[in-house]
Amino acid sequence: MTNRHFNPFDTLICNIDKAVRVIAGVHTASRPNPAAHAADAELTDDEKRHAAGLMRVNHVGEVCAQALYDSQGRFARSPEIKQQLERASREEEDHLAWTAQRVEELGSRTSLLNPLWYAGAYAIGTAAALLGDAKSLGFVSETERQVETHLNGHLDKLPPQDDKSRAIVRQMRDDEIEHGQAARDMGGVDLPFPVRLAMQAASKVMTTTAYYI
Repeated sequence: MTNRHFNPFDTLICNIDKAVRVIAGVHTASRPNPAAHAADAELTDDEKRHAAGLMRVNHVGEVCAQALYDSQGRFARSPEIKQQLERASREEEDHLAWTAQRVEELGSRTSLLNPLWYAGAYAIGTAAALLGDAKSLGFVSETERQVETHLNGHLDKLPPQDDKSRAIVRQMRDDEIEHGQAARDMGGVDLPFPVRLAMQAASKVMTTTAYYI
């Protein structure tokens, strides 16, 4: 069986289809949910709202990850890098499904601003990719480093007895560490300090907003 050659129109349709599915919440995990065997915990209404807010933030992060990996993979020069970005994107889709399920279990909803988050992340990922593979991989590495820090913070902030949310966040963190290391191993370069600082500032705006909206 021969591989089909995708022309620019085919690629555009695939990208639109991916964006619609991510924003609409049409995604399927390829791995079991880490929370499946965790015990249900008694949470107060305030604890549920807080945990749901944190998991909504994590879901937004995965919406952005889909956009970033899709755009960077589309414009990557190296076939090997394209394949690595596609593998990472598939694992991030697991995170997307797990966090969406947990938000629903906590009696809440995902962010109303997901179309905005996706569009913004796609634009940023495209810009990073157009700078070349080394800088694009450096962007992946720095993004995953910041996400790791962010997830560690959530493990401190989640209700201590919320084992289901904690199981998901721990697996997400482990996957992000692997993705960042893979990007460095494939030649990712360190980003300038002002760029890293700007990424942190943008992340702060996103996480603060997504907690509520």
